Amino acid sequence: MKTETKEFKLLKKIKDKDFDVDSLHQYNLQILTGSRDLQVTVIDSLTNKCLLLEDFALSRVQTYKELTSILEDIFDSHHLLKAGFWKSVKVGFKNNKFALVPSKLFDESSLFDYLKLNCKVNKETDQLLYYKHLKSDAVNCFAVNKQLYNWFESLYPNVKIGYVHQSSPLIEGVLAQLPNYPEDTIFLYVDRFKLHVISSRNKKLEYYNQFTIKNFQDYVKYIMLVFNGLKRSQKTTNVVMWGYIGKQSTHYDEFVKYIKHVSFGDRPSFYTYGFVFDELQDHYYFDSYNLHLCE
Repeated sequence: MKTETKEFKLLKKIKDKDFDVDSLHQYNLQILTGSRDLQVTVIDSLTNKCLLLEDFALSRVQTYKELTSILEDIFDSHHLLKAGFWKSVKVGFKNNKFALVPSKLFDESSLFDYLKLNCKVNKETDQLLYYKHLKSDAVNCFAVNKQLYNWFESLYPNVKIGYVHQSSPLIEGVLAQLPNYPEDTIFLYVDRFKLHVISSRNKKLEYYNQFTIKNFQDYVKYIMLVFNGLKRSQKTTNVVMWGYIGKQSTHYDEFVKYIKHVSFGDRPSFYTYGFVFDELQDHYYFDSYNLHLCE
């Protein structure tokens, strides 16, 4: 497959020796895509072993037509992604078109009404979807460009694709790990150009939001905003981080100037990982891994 063009670049590829192209019928394919990147993971459903992870950077696009064209180029040159006999396929979308609604108030016929309160949404160009969370009393309503949605549908006509918003695997992943952390903890996921913030109370989801990041000071600004809103303390509240931030990075050094108790989260324990995954820091790709939890 092509690993680099002017439209995309393969940043990371981890492939376990146990991967067997003749066993795709027992493998789960997990795809997470936004306007600037794409992640692919493959999981053996029999052993729960993570067998493949690929991370692509995408060039800046102005339209969903351009984004779909880049994804088509990647998929056309990939020897696995267009295979039609996966055991299951899940697709997660990174965008700001979502709204979390309490389960008791959710009505499928009101998807547009929920979303229009939180973001710009167009019935003509957006496919309206939802995901009922398993570990929290919430339904995640979200919108996906119809051209992109229809393209994925055409790729896997024999599989019922599970669609989610990126926030759902992050929320499910954090809630699954709550027993590992003190009650007074804020969870961060540092994505490319986005910051995701999650908190819980009494082992339930209390807060989730995402913020667009243009420079490092935006991280600090939004974290302090959330701390103040939730009445948390920079001195006593624990902060657990996942995402694209290094343990020896200047950004991490800046974080600890503002927040006293900062640590990095672990990757999910419901998978097993071969030694080839040791080259990845454990707090990377938390959203991609946790697509597994979105049943």
